[in-house]
Amino acid sequence: MELFTYAKVGEPAPYFEMLSTKNTDKLDKVVTLDDYKGKWLVLFFYPYDFSFVCPTEILALSDKYEDFLALNTEVLGVSTDSTYSHRAYLRTPQDQNGIEGTKYPLASDHTHEVAEAYGVLVEKEGAALRGLFIIDPEGVLQYSVVHNMDVGRSVDETLRVLEALQAGGLCGANWKPGDDTL
Repeated sequence: MELFTYAKVGEPAPYFEMLSTKNTDKLDKVVTLDDYKGKWLVLFFYPYDFSFVCPTEILALSDKYEDFLALNTEVLGVSTDSTYSHRAYLRTPQDQNGIEGTKYPLASDHTHEVAEAYGVLVEKEGAALRGLFIIDPEGVLQYSVVHNMDVGRSVDETLRVLEALQAGGLCGANWKPGDDTL
């Protein structure tokens, strides 16, 4: 598997191939960038399963999952934790700091190659920063935002940016769906 040295907006997204929770019983389903051709993809990295900020983001994205699907967009969460940890996280009730009910899969970047390719790996910790990437149906990286581990991302802003990218025009500051493009 050939990985680019870093992710760059306007360039092909770095290829990935990771085990996922698409089948939580067997944990044998691999996801690749190619699986999402013809669709938009919100690929997001988070530091750790069973942490404090991570479930707020994962669940917020899950709450809006149908909005993403309506925009021909899939969502894939990634951390450096194992698929076994992901499965336990997905099966743990929300009132116990789990993410039970999450509507999209999580992938395991246990080799750290994907987090490194997307520029979000914190090598000393073996964990990812909060990176969120929007990849278009042709596999081109169109949006990138990276936060430190302590600050969650806005799902509403992610949806706004996705819709702006899909609008096909120049979208000024604070553009919202339904607004004219420039």
